[in-house]
Amino acid sequence: MADRSLPSARSVDLRSSTLVGVLIGIAIMAGVDEIVFHQLLGWHHFYDRSTPSVALLSDGLLHAAELIALVGGFFWFADLRRRGVLSARLAWGGFLLGAGGFQVFDGLVDHKVLRLHQIRYGVHLVPYDVLWNVGGAVLLLAGAALVWRARSRRSRDGQR
Repeated sequence: MADRSLPSARSVDLRSSTLVGVLIGIAIMAGVDEIVFHQLLGWHHFYDRSTPSVALLSDGLLHAAELIALVGGFFWFADLRRRGVLSARLAWGGFLLGAGGFQVFDGLVDHKVLRLHQIRYGVHLVPYDVLWNVGGAVLLLAGAALVWRARSRRSRDGQR
């Protein structure tokens, strides 16, 4: 039985299908972080180690970058789909990889290594850090499993 989410081997662009999902996943997770944690909850800004004006500017720059990535990602997605070379499963796997990768990078690099900001201030950080990073790791693992499964299914069916 043919799988409708995986076009024929000759037409699928495996790399682009995965990467477009990664780009959109990064943009969506950055948007969720920006809207929920920066704006609605007001827990932190992208860069908290300066004045409130600089913090607001850093949020605006993050939001602009996220919107550019999102629009670019959807144009790329639409082009792949129009040409009939998009694998939906690989794009979804890439989406989860991108979202999880953003979350883990933000949690480890931005929060702990560079100390641009913390998740929240005035509270014990360990539970927040654990939830933030474990959530990102779960997304990463789910994305890796989905990509691996889609690629192995193609190989098992005699396709590349």
